Amino acid sequence: MNHGFDTLAIHAGQDPEARTGAVIPPIYQTSTYAQDAVGAPRLGYEYSRSGNPTRDALQECLAALEGGPVGLAFASGLAAEDTLLRTACAPGDHVVIPDDAYGGTYRLFAKVAQRWGLAYTPAKVSDPDAVRAAIRPGTTKIVWVETPTNPLLGIADIATLAAVAHDAGALLVVDNTFASPYLQQPIALGADVVVHSTTKYVGGHSDVVGGALVAADAGLGEELRYHQNAMGAVNGPFDAWLTLRGIKTLGVRMDRHCDNAERIAAYLDGHAKVGQVLYPGLPTHPGHEVAAKQMRRFGGMISFRAAGGEEHAVEICNRAKLFVLAESLGGVESLIEHPGRMTHASAAGSPLEVPGDLVRLSVGIETVEDLLADLEQALG
Repeated sequence: MNHGFDTLAIHAGQDPEARTGAVIPPIYQTSTYAQDAVGAPRLGYEYSRSGNPTRDALQECLAALEGGPVGLAFASGLAAEDTLLRTACAPGDHVVIPDDAYGGTYRLFAKVAQRWGLAYTPAKVSDPDAVRAAIRPGTTKIVWVETPTNPLLGIADIATLAAVAHDAGALLVVDNTFASPYLQQPIALGADVVVHSTTKYVGGHSDVVGGALVAADAGLGEELRYHQNAMGAVNGPFDAWLTLRGIKTLGVRMDRHCDNAERIAAYLDGHAKVGQVLYPGLPTHPGHEVAAKQMRRFGGMISFRAAGGEEHAVEICNRAKLFVLAESLGGVESLIEHPGRMTHASAAGSPLEVPGDLVRLSVGIETVEDLLADLEQALG
């Protein structure tokens, strides 16, 4: 029987516990497990790096929400990314990455993976021809996509880029953090692997750090599972439990995030002290039609350029009160940041450097009139 998204979010991997009937999966706070005999672990559990029932519940739920056969949970989004790269690539290989990528992802490629011998080329992922031109035939193993991108909210056509990647014998990897599986399901559009920082919308409450991979192919999924265990960057059972609790309300939260973001984007658009609003829900956004085709709604992230330049952007961030000045995103509370000096500082001086006048909003689920009033006073 095919269930709807919200039903899966509440029930997938979360049957009542067999011994007591507990409705919520228990926190199996253990490092090791008694075995029934030498070489005969009970239910396959030996050691919690290799397998833990609480993490397994989360992994099954993540796979169900993204529509893939294998879901894997990690200690952070970057731990998930690193595991994926070292599973699918080897020294001498090449990856195409967005020219507008999360600063931590860029740092992983530029400062860590490149030293290991993995080359990368930034490309505008909203332009399939640019991605095609960046591919090195026979060497490119992954086309890496964010959509929407972080922080400029660019939109990539997932189905088109899947064809481009597959024609070159490469995998299409989609970082779905900004959209969440509620708004967008890349595997259904041809992606091979979906990446999440579950710290963000999936967990949704700014109280737990985590990451995830969901594979479209069971064989690749098992390779990733092997490396998950071999590399060991797993999340603990309490973190898995918190993330699973957050997932239960993902659908209803995302609808409210979108409601609020649409109101705020419309308010900012045309404001005298705002130079440009970057939000795929605006008809003027260059990726609006593609986003409308592949997303349920347009998300809770907005970026805008301050009309008064970089110092004005910094002042806006410092004057905000209800919008909390902080890194990260996707929680129930609204956040504001200056990407150039905060989340994307590692990209300074690179092709991925972001404009100094950029402000990024993670729009929460508060009363939207209060958020609008806070922005009005912050804009000055």
